[in-house]
Amino acid sequence: MFVNLLRFRFKDGVTEAEQAQALAAITRTSKTDAVSFSVVGRDLGDPAEGYTHAYCVGIADLSALQKYFDAPEHREGDLLFLPRVARLRRIALTDDADPALGEKIQALHREKMAGDPEWAALLAAIPVIEL
Repeated sequence: MFVNLLRFRFKDGVTEAEQAQALAAITRTSKTDAVSFSVVGRDLGDPAEGYTHAYCVGIADLSALQKYFDAPEHREGDLLFLPRVARLRRIALTDDADPALGEKIQALHREKMAGDPEWAALLAAIPVIEL
């Protein structure tokens, strides 16, 4: 099992309605069959760090991650969500003992970016991003 946590803040000027729409879109992503558990909502960390919201999903294994990346809801959600994000930080953790798991996950991520230039460009356009 591995957990992917995204802490984020919307861009200034993104309305409450647009925020709600973006949160609904990523909540749909978090409910796909590939996800074991999820939380989408407020970030409870230090406000001085600049994050207001969080997205967390538990993914069982690499096969489930590939299914998650390929889910139409994932791309649809990101196309609506990513352009509205000003700041994004990814934190990942696992209980898997495979020392190469991080690299395997990164390889799947690179493959997704290479296969979907529009999605990759949306990520690259986020003003402050830590993946």
